[in-house]
Amino acid sequence: MQKMTRTYFDWAATTPPFPEIKDIIAQAPFGNPSSRHREGKEARQELETARRRCAAVLGVRPEQLIFTSGGTESNASVLQSLIVRNGTAAHSAAGLLYGAAEHPSVRENAEILKRLNIPVLPVLPERDGTVSVEAVLHTLEQARERNISVRMLALMAVNNETGAVTDLSAITQAVRKLPGPAIHIHADLVQTIGKVPFSIKDSGVDSAAISAHKLGGPRGIGLLYLKRPISLLTRGGEQEWGLRPGTENVAGALALAYCLERLAAKDALEAHYEQAARRMERLISELHQLGGCTLIPQDREPRDRRFSPYILQTAFPGIPGEVMVRSLDDSGIAISTGSACSTGKTERPVLKAMGIDADTTFCAVRFSQGWDTTDEDIETLLDAIKIIRNSL
Repeated sequence: MQKMTRTYFDWAATTPPFPEIKDIIAQAPFGNPSSRHREGKEARQELETARRRCAAVLGVRPEQLIFTSGGTESNASVLQSLIVRNGTAAHSAAGLLYGAAEHPSVRENAEILKRLNIPVLPVLPERDGTVSVEAVLHTLEQARERNISVRMLALMAVNNETGAVTDLSAITQAVRKLPGPAIHIHADLVQTIGKVPFSIKDSGVDSAAISAHKLGGPRGIGLLYLKRPISLLTRGGEQEWGLRPGTENVAGALALAYCLERLAAKDALEAHYEQAARRMERLISELHQLGGCTLIPQDREPRDRRFSPYILQTAFPGIPGEVMVRSLDDSGIAISTGSACSTGKTERPVLKAMGIDADTTFCAVRFSQGWDTTDEDIETLLDAIKIIRNSL
């Protein structure tokens, strides 16, 4: 059989790994970084070298970076730290505010906290999917009226389903001015780092999650940025300063450092961003001309700074999203309806939180591109959509 040529538009789910990753992993030292013999010391040296390289790209101190298994673990670790805080605190329960359109790794952990009687309140997004300063302050006021002591706020900088960009710096500045106990601000940066200009240091966030497989790296490795140490729930060995027990993934850490240097460095990031913005401009403009297509949100412009140019959510009325996914897959094109972590669920919490009607939600799909996406890929996608729309 002749091998089918595939066109990939599901970069927000995972990215094709850089070819060099295989060699980096193969050449990494095998020793346990906690061992005192030569092999262990070599592994420790390489692990700390990887940490310093990551820190240099991100503009933070090496000791502020904890290697984890990925974005989900990083997000969950920070949210679950409220369990420890509430278990040791003598004051009223420490509450959580989180974006109603967050990734499942935040939403589902918020539900766990709620079942443990920890106060939890969602912050509703605007119609375009962004979270405004006003919405955060309004929800904080609601919490105060209910005598909830909010001690943590969890928001993503770039939404994984719509690409909506939230101004975390403005929110952080506004929250910091409020009287009362300090609020820990956590940021999901999985769809941000290496794609959209962002400074962890300038944003003022207290913690952040990063994942390698969204950056051309392997699965099973990520970072948790902590401005200062906090008490986490998981216990075990003393790896990662006792904050993340378990033998460290040295090969993964080296691969992640390579990916960050390749994508998140200022010059490379700006160049890829501009190319992605140009391709997205063409895609949106062509979809407008095609007709029978509803952008989510409908007022998204071809060049729109409110959104990452790497992600587009849209709907084709009359064609269920799952049907469009299967039809494009049969045509050799990979897309998705939304977060891969929510596959199998019929609900779309992100779109529901935005106020998108049920019929549009039912037909919604996500196109996500990457640094290797080409103009020819855009043309292939548009041609396939035209054929599918005409046939269905």
